[in-house]
Amino acid sequence: MLAGGSGARIGAGHNKVYLPLGERTVLGWSLRAFAVHPAISTVVLVTRSEDAVQAAREVAELPAVETVTGGATRQDSEWRGLQRLAERIAADAIDTVLIHDGARPLVSAALIDAVLAAARAVGGAVPGLLRDDLAAATPDGTGLTWPPGADALVAVQTPQGFRARPLLAAYDRAHDEGFVGTDTASCVQRFTDLPVRWVPGDERNLKITYPHDLTRAERLVSSVTR
Repeated sequence: MLAGGSGARIGAGHNKVYLPLGERTVLGWSLRAFAVHPAISTVVLVTRSEDAVQAAREVAELPAVETVTGGATRQDSEWRGLQRLAERIAADAIDTVLIHDGARPLVSAALIDAVLAAARAVGGAVPGLLRDDLAAATPDGTGLTWPPGADALVAVQTPQGFRARPLLAAYDRAHDEGFVGTDTASCVQRFTDLPVRWVPGDERNLKITYPHDLTRAERLVSSVTR
């Protein structure tokens, strides 16, 4: 669980995952979705050192959650989280790892199930929503193109799931070689031959980035908790 973001674009003045959302914080919802899921044995929260007090407050009532300090980049933070699990992965106590953005508080148990099942079946799974409103900019920035197959473009979400051993090996290699990918799947595809399956995402699984995202999430949480 990655919780190293800032609140710059949402105007929070602090890490956006600690913003209130109904009866919990944004991160509180994200953590509980995984901590109470029957198929998840361990949750590793990767956070910033300056958020240590708030992070401790979030996990106080969630004994299955462990906390580590992240790095300067998202990928380095992911690598540090995987290092926390390395011995258990080597001992086959953990067979699959899901990496989730703490700023996606409304992830459902059904989506977790789908990603976990697909990752165990084929090696890797990434949820996403089909999009027909995406185009590619030309190299000189003067126009837009719609590449062949554009009707199959997806807007990627998390959690992204992968078999644990090759995932850890890929991140160790990326760390050693200084490779930085765009997301977890890009690192796996660079350093492994694991197939990565698309899993239909969930419109409710929005990422809190701008003020209107929080407003929408508040409406959705309200409809669930009434």
